[in-house]
Amino acid sequence: MRLPGRRRPLRWSVVTSAPGGTAGDQWGDTWFARDLVSALKSQGQQARVVSRGGAESEARDADDVVLVLRGLRKVTPRPGSTTWLLWVISHPELVDADEAASYDLVFAASSNWSRAAELGAIPLLQATNPDRFSPKAGAPDSGEPLLFVGSTRGEYRPIVRDAIACGAEPSIYGVGWEAYLPVERIRAEFLPNDELPAAYASAGVVLNDHWPDMAAEGFLSNRLFDAAATGARIVSDPAIGLGEVFGDVVRTYRAPGELCEILGGDPADAFPDRAARLGLASRIAQEHGFAARARELIARAEQARRS
Repeated sequence: MRLPGRRRPLRWSVVTSAPGGTAGDQWGDTWFARDLVSALKSQGQQARVVSRGGAESEARDADDVVLVLRGLRKVTPRPGSTTWLLWVISHPELVDADEAASYDLVFAASSNWSRAAELGAIPLLQATNPDRFSPKAGAPDSGEPLLFVGSTRGEYRPIVRDAIACGAEPSIYGVGWEAYLPVERIRAEFLPNDELPAAYASAGVVLNDHWPDMAAEGFLSNRLFDAAATGARIVSDPAIGLGEVFGDVVRTYRAPGELCEILGGDPADAFPDRAARLGLASRIAQEHGFAARARELIARAEQARRS
């Protein structure tokens, strides 16, 4: 028997652009969705991850809420009583007004998206799971001195190119790098996600970058949230709004010479100290953990269903 004033749990499907099965385990979107589903469940909701193959299935008609994590693939909401939410976490240039209008609510992983008002998008930044990504995940400075985790995305990613041009030797995990680097520079094509927290927490420095259009529109990389939550030293290309979230604890560079200066000396001198990084990690866990995102999504979904 439900207590007075207690709403029944909503049934959620969190839809990703990733394929199902083991192939999907190599997609960051899959792990993002899993962490969000865990947070929704911890707050009394019924939730599960749905891969792209089930995005528009009739099975969605049985859901109370479908949350689509918008990446490269467009999902068309099904007509009916289900509440459809769109969370634009990457490639915002692909979302047009008609797509946004087909959803009950639209969220954007940016507080500075130039099209937010046009599309009625509510800011909802990316997030991390502080139960996994925490300073306890690894001993500081016991892992890779300079770490980059990510595929090439079909290009010689500038931060890796610039770091190597400075004479640095980043340890690289990701697919496609053999087209740009000798194989001995590549640690592996894939770093399992369950090993990622320890890799960040133990690294000397973590490299981060963005797609240029996402940096310009303030869509901050999920890597920033994960690595910052472990207390790691991070250097990144600049992005609109980065300082608003991470302050000066995350170092940024605009020209290769600036990166050379950052990477060329003692990391203890070039980066904020451990206490500052732990302070940021604590704040990220509180303000930008999946629990906080789940609470907002639940409140917004319940309101949408009542209206």
